[in-house]
Amino acid sequence: MKDDSSFRTLANAMAEEIEALPEGTRIATHRELVKRFSASGTTVSAALALLTQRGLIVSRPGAGTYRTADRRVTPTGDTSWQESALDAAGPHASPVGSQRDFKAHAWMGTLLTPDPDIVDLSGGYLHPGLQPLDALATALSRAAKRAQAWDRPPAAGLPELRDWFAADIGGGLGRHDILLCAAGQSALATTMRALAQPGEPVIIESPTYQGTIAAAQAAGLRPVPVPLDTDGLRSDHLDQALTRTRARVIIVQPLFQNPTGASLSMARQHEIKAIARRHCAFVVEDDFARHMTHDDADPTPPPMISHDPDGTVVHIRSLTKVTSPNLRVGAIAARGQVLARLRSAHLIDTLIVPAPLQLTALEVVTSSGWRRTLKALGVALTHRRTVATEAVTATFGDHALALRPRGGYHLWVSLPAHLDEQQLTAAALAKGVAVTPGTNYYVTDSNPTRIRISYAAAPSASDVADAIRRLAPLIIEP
Repeated sequence: MKDDSSFRTLANAMAEEIEALPEGTRIATHRELVKRFSASGTTVSAALALLTQRGLIVSRPGAGTYRTADRRVTPTGDTSWQESALDAAGPHASPVGSQRDFKAHAWMGTLLTPDPDIVDLSGGYLHPGLQPLDALATALSRAAKRAQAWDRPPAAGLPELRDWFAADIGGGLGRHDILLCAAGQSALATTMRALAQPGEPVIIESPTYQGTIAAAQAAGLRPVPVPLDTDGLRSDHLDQALTRTRARVIIVQPLFQNPTGASLSMARQHEIKAIARRHCAFVVEDDFARHMTHDDADPTPPPMISHDPDGTVVHIRSLTKVTSPNLRVGAIAARGQVLARLRSAHLIDTLIVPAPLQLTALEVVTSSGWRRTLKALGVALTHRRTVATEAVTATFGDHALALRPRGGYHLWVSLPAHLDEQQLTAAALAKGVAVTPGTNYYVTDSNPTRIRISYAAAPSASDVADAIRRLAPLIIEP
């Protein structure tokens, strides 16, 4: 089940079984469904997401997935006409290469709440045990009592919060260089649509974050992959790609890149910035992991925008990764007239970031405990990384990790050559472990024989280690 319609076919098959169940019945677990339907974990996740959208099932974190109550709904008529209406290659199609693509079910699968018997080594958000829940609750309560909580905020965001982001990013930025947005994914999508026209190329890292690929394709852009090494995006390949494609946008993750963990050295930062300036291209700096530096890390290089007076760099920063997936507040920083373009695009896409969220974020980051919160997170992630690294090397061998990043929340694990990563992912799920196949991070067909392991979403460090060691029998060569 690898084609784009496979998860819909699976959802329809599952729906026939689920509709016959009484209300409140717990349905089969994720790994049971993988076994029963001989489908990949990604396909099952996408099918479950579709059934949730239809209202047939509901997921209860920590308890499982259940059949919902039957509802009186208007019977669905013949919707088969929609298939041709949604066909990008129809009679009024855009020129080749400029069609927008909204096929993100592989990425959607990583956002689902796993069954309680699954150890989540795939998720990209902190487990609630790592989130500053008390601080968030206090901040939300205080924010709700503010007089401006239900007033319309400025389109660019609350001045006080823009001041905080400007100071946090550094480089002499001021509030007028900052645009508040609904966290990193929204910022990526808005920035790409503002800086490039449908059909144009955009340079991305290879491999790269799934959300970057999805945002580029949804904007009708043509992602052009450029390889990485241990110092980040390869500047020689970047120069060649810009010469060949005349792309105007380059997307980089400067610290603890997702999925490889690579960080741009200062020398590489300067090279990339100089190459981009020579080609009149923007560098979009997705600095998602700035506050996820580990307790034992060396000093990290400053953001690229901090030494960019000419406006080549557009910087993205978010609070979501280090707080909660629900605190969707972030910032776009830029110098020059590009910010006006970004502000207009943001207004069209989002209008405003709700004032209660902005005020909650402001309460969190200006509280006396904010630095202690980040320090505690750094200590916890250091411990989890150490435990995960030891388990990976014990299970997959000493050469499984080309990088052991001291920041972020994930490891990029090489598999033995005889393994198929999709089969391993499905087999891991059958053993109660969710990992992400490496192919999800490439824009072109690839067989990287890698998986990404996240150590931030599981309940504890011991759960991470135990789950990784469960994979040992799966890598034995037959």
